[in-house]
Amino acid sequence: MTRTHKTVFILIAIIALVLGLAVNKVLNSGGNGTDKAALLDAGIVLLPQSRTLPDIGLTNQDAAPVQVNALKDQWSLLFFGYTFCPDICPATLAQVRQLRSQLKPEDQARLRVVLVSVDPSRDTPTQLKQYLGYFDPSFIGLTGETDKIQALASAVSIPFIPADTSKPGYTVDHSGNLVVLGPDGTQRGFIRAPINVEKLARQLPGLISGS
Repeated sequence: MTRTHKTVFILIAIIALVLGLAVNKVLNSGGNGTDKAALLDAGIVLLPQSRTLPDIGLTNQDAAPVQVNALKDQWSLLFFGYTFCPDICPATLAQVRQLRSQLKPEDQARLRVVLVSVDPSRDTPTQLKQYLGYFDPSFIGLTGETDKIQALASAVSIPFIPADTSKPGYTVDHSGNLVVLGPDGTQRGFIRAPINVEKLARQLPGLISGS
């Protein structure tokens, strides 16, 4: 084996070890007495360390200002989508509505659902309020300047591509994942798309019953 081959072999071994340790940390780290493997099977991925959200001001569906790093006192599910979305958004919001309906009232009270618009050109507060009313009037909508929404999306690792708004009937490419915020306002993880309502209904209560 040449020196180059040995070096490559060692690097591969180190990378494999680091990845193994990272997965082991996610699976076995403590927190809320939950089964990490069961959470992962339900699509819930917890971060090794929570992330603080940036101090960004947006506007809700009632035209009131909201600081995104002040979404506290409840667990929150953030979905980056838009009201003119032809498929992913209405399907996801319907699934989240179904998920909430399967939770006990005390768990519903612990959970806030927020749609962050990736199409602020069309998603005015009035448009958001009317659209979310079709799913659940308790859902919150946030809109604002595109650069602020991009900054928030980048901070929570949910990418989207701003659309060319000059084209009629344009669509916006975005992720279907949900961001999970703890009651302290920090990002605790995310829920992978596509959503499995039944598995989430079994695993989410154990997560949000903690702090």
